[in-house]
Amino acid sequence: MTEKTVAEQIAGNIMFKDAEHREFFVTHLPKCRYRDEYHAALVYCLGIQADTRKKAGEIYDFKSGCIRTECLHGGWLTDEGAKTVRLAFSLYCSGTPSIHDYDDAKEQLTECRLYAVDELFASCHAKYFWQAVKLRYPGYCRKNDQGG
Repeated sequence: MTEKTVAEQIAGNIMFKDAEHREFFVTHLPKCRYRDEYHAALVYCLGIQADTRKKAGEIYDFKSGCIRTECLHGGWLTDEGAKTVRLAFSLYCSGTPSIHDYDDAKEQLTECRLYAVDELFASCHAKYFWQAVKLRYPGYCRKNDQGG
């Protein structure tokens, strides 16, 4: 089974925002070092919006497997894009990696709060965020749950 076929098989079980989102997922998941739930959730999130799709290489290094938290300071992300990236990072790393971009404890706390569920899911993309959570934690989701 080819790597793209694996991505297509995973894609068959989740809801995508549009055709571009699905194509991004199927094309970019095979570029990751692993095709596990961490990478699937990350790539799914990065594909939700046109701006994060276009700048995916500035958000995640597909060769090294490293996230690039500095993208949150680049000025090109919309508020919705920043929420999408933070969710992607949280699902990938199981944490709040961008707090290390700050030395001041108050700034770290402010950044940490931006990863809170009520902050992230106050988004027009929340129904797609649920799909990313399903990818990351497949053992906790019912098979027929569409999470819409």
